[in-house]
Amino acid sequence: MSTTTATITATPPRAAAPSAIDPRTAQLLHGRILPTLLRLAWPNVLVMVTQSAVGLIETFWVSRLGGEALAGMALVFPGFMMMQMLSAGAMGGGIASAIARALGGRRQSDADALVLHALLINGLLGVVFSALFIGFGPELYRVLGGDGGSLQAALLYSNVVFAGALLTWTSNALASVLRGCGLMVLPSAAVIAGVVVMVPLSPLLIYGWGPVPAFGIPGAGYAVLVGQTLSLVVLVRAFVTGRSLARFRLARLRWAMFADILRVGGVASINTFQTTLTVAMTTALVARAAGSDAVAGFGTGSRLEFLLIPLVFGLGSPLVAMVGTNVGAGQRARALRIAMIGGAVAFGLTEAVGLVAALWPGAWLGLFGHDPLMLQVGTEYLRRVGPVYGFFGLGLSLYMASQGAGRLLWPLVMATLRMLIAVGGGWLVVAMTGSTSWLFDALAIALVVYGASLAVIIGRGGWFKE
Repeated sequence: MSTTTATITATPPRAAAPSAIDPRTAQLLHGRILPTLLRLAWPNVLVMVTQSAVGLIETFWVSRLGGEALAGMALVFPGFMMMQMLSAGAMGGGIASAIARALGGRRQSDADALVLHALLINGLLGVVFSALFIGFGPELYRVLGGDGGSLQAALLYSNVVFAGALLTWTSNALASVLRGCGLMVLPSAAVIAGVVVMVPLSPLLIYGWGPVPAFGIPGAGYAVLVGQTLSLVVLVRAFVTGRSLARFRLARLRWAMFADILRVGGVASINTFQTTLTVAMTTALVARAAGSDAVAGFGTGSRLEFLLIPLVFGLGSPLVAMVGTNVGAGQRARALRIAMIGGAVAFGLTEAVGLVAALWPGAWLGLFGHDPLMLQVGTEYLRRVGPVYGFFGLGLSLYMASQGAGRLLWPLVMATLRMLIAVGGGWLVVAMTGSTSWLFDALAIALVVYGASLAVIIGRGGWFKE
């Protein structure tokens, strides 16, 4: 049986005795859907917007180092976002989904055992990410169009942030456990603690002051590592003080526990790779059509699309918990209603951002520089792709809801179709016309197909059809 058609809950080797249901779990099962969703989402949305703002501030400071530094950061950004999406969204979604389904089915011992298994999975992946990006960074960034000063800047920043990949993966494992328990404020507080440190530390380490030396672009990476360390400390304290419904305990390792996480997180990781690969290959196409100098414009414009991911993630985290808990309890119809309501909210939020960016692209691009080619390419991208951002938010929210349901076949199929249209169609029009305008049109069409098709399929009960 394939991953996507496996039964919704992993069958443990021995049946665990049902435990009394926690009031927080009862709210996910029986509370009013939209008020419950918004109540759980607002801390995540707030912190994700804050975190995104910090990323923009960091980019602002780096842009003052020159165009090569900005282009170098644009080369690293897809890989760094892929790591965040994998650890928090893909594997994190698998962790939260498994925890939520265990608690919804009143299997407390399984929920506790899943914490250890989640840490082992994410810890190993963190080490792998460090080895890959530090060992093969030069080859990767050359493929993406980096050369000369932009390549050097990319390597200086990349080697620092990916040296701390284990911090990112471990923090997101613990945060995902808490979200699977229906706790959204604690993970948000952990991120805010790191943000509070990063805001003043980033310019200090980039430019130096007093006895603190100027590290240049690596200083931005050092600030990221310090912020992530503090976030991890806050999350560990939450488990030590017993705030999590799923508790960390040493337990016998069981394949059923690994499989419960990986069959959702592993398939979701393919989706994440596709999303990142789409942006990376499009970056290469932009370099082919307009030269490496245009990469900074496309990277700055498309960064806004990437920043929608944390925004939708803030809404999607409670979707994973709510859908997963209801599926675990056998309430399929309610789980489907939750997903569609969440998708509608995500569409509205991201469409509003896209329309504003399309109408006033200079307000965004001007924050990072005034190079004519950068502004031209970035404006062209935002005006052609920004008006359909709502479909990206719709598809992404339904993808996260599908994680909660443990059913990721259709999100994977639609993400593959999106990549084929964006990259395949983009390559074709660049080869025929050499125009970035047609390339960006292909990206827009791909987003519409992705979001609209997924909404129709899931809305018609695609999750529960073998």
